[in-house]
Amino acid sequence: MAEYQLHCFGESGNSYRVALMLELTGSDWEPVFVDYFNGETRGPGYREMSVMGEAPVLTRGDLHLTQSGVILDYLADETARFGGATPEEKREIWRWILFDNHKLSSFTALRRFLLTLTKAGDSPVTEFLAQRMDGAWSVLDAHLKDRAFVVAERPTIADLSLCGYLFYGDELVWPLERYPAISAWLERIRALPGWKPPYELMPRALPVAAR
Repeated sequence: MAEYQLHCFGESGNSYRVALMLELTGSDWEPVFVDYFNGETRGPGYREMSVMGEAPVLTRGDLHLTQSGVILDYLADETARFGGATPEEKREIWRWILFDNHKLSSFTALRRFLLTLTKAGDSPVTEFLAQRMDGAWSVLDAHLKDRAFVVAERPTIADLSLCGYLFYGDELVWPLERYPAISAWLERIRALPGWKPPYELMPRALPVAAR
């Protein structure tokens, strides 16, 4: 058994950011498939492991961690990679993780879920989410205009959090070319040794045709 087990599924950008961290740090890990679309996270067995009923969950022996930002912070400490070098950097990392969780990934993930994963179609809800997405993406694009990475001149867990949903390509149904600084930043992350896309790191929950 690997040192780390990541309970996850391929369509989950929250899971992907942790899987990517584990892969980039060369950690001994393995994915454990979560059958999200058939209700596994709502079952009592899963809720014993994750009271919030969400993926991912990282386990290491008797340790169970939930919430991707917390998991990334833990792995940064354990691996001595991608963390903040100073108290100021650590605060700035958390500022961007909170922005990501509250705005960028939340709106991006929900709109993708409605349009691509459940095929709900365009609606006033997806139109509202598109407006909110553009606002969040524009903030990140402006921030990255004159810098290589989000917090420092090297990648940190802030970058790994923010990119979690942005490597899903056409599934986002969103014009990435509108944000040139984000596009260039994603290429820099893609060039990191060990980088892999989501479906190479985690098992899919839905067949390709369903997406």
